[in-house]
Amino acid sequence: MTDLNLPFETEPSESEPKRGFRLGLGSIVLLVGFLLVAMVFGFALAQRNQAQPQAGAAPDFTLTTLTGETYKLSDLKGQVVVINFWASWCGPCRVEAPELQKVWDSYKDKGVMFLGVAYTDTERGAKAFIQQYNQTYPNGLDIGTKISDLYNIQGVPETFIVNQKGEVVEFIMQQVNETELSRILDRVLTTGA
Repeated sequence: MTDLNLPFETEPSESEPKRGFRLGLGSIVLLVGFLLVAMVFGFALAQRNQAQPQAGAAPDFTLTTLTGETYKLSDLKGQVVVINFWASWCGPCRVEAPELQKVWDSYKDKGVMFLGVAYTDTERGAKAFIQQYNQTYPNGLDIGTKISDLYNIQGVPETFIVNQKGEVVEFIMQQVNETELSRILDRVLTTGA
């Protein structure tokens, strides 16, 4: 006796085609979108896990200042270079700004160059910050975060000290103060390391 009210057949009849697993267009688009998002997050995570340069050759870059001057790091060999990444919206950057200016005033005639790199900032915000803190050393915007990407900046402030040979010899991942920065610069000027 056959029950005709079964909810499904165990085998397809010969008149019905066999059905396989197929994705519709919407499912394919959704799957491709998911894979692209996963790749973007994977790339961002891999980049975030990279460390900032703390030794060896400093990544070279060109900075155009807010006053229109251009500085290329490799052209500054023979000098100690302080590269400070900052932003006008950064509280610790505001605390360290007067300290950086004091050190610049003390060391600018001793073979030390400062380059301020405004990270994800606006021209208006950066100029107001520079004026407020009377910064006289070269500062410029990091257009498209190209310089920040070279140095794998995780946040601001971050400061790199480059010796006379163009090598990173110190990395400071916090706001600096006059005493600490002066001690580092004295050491680098004397020993190169």
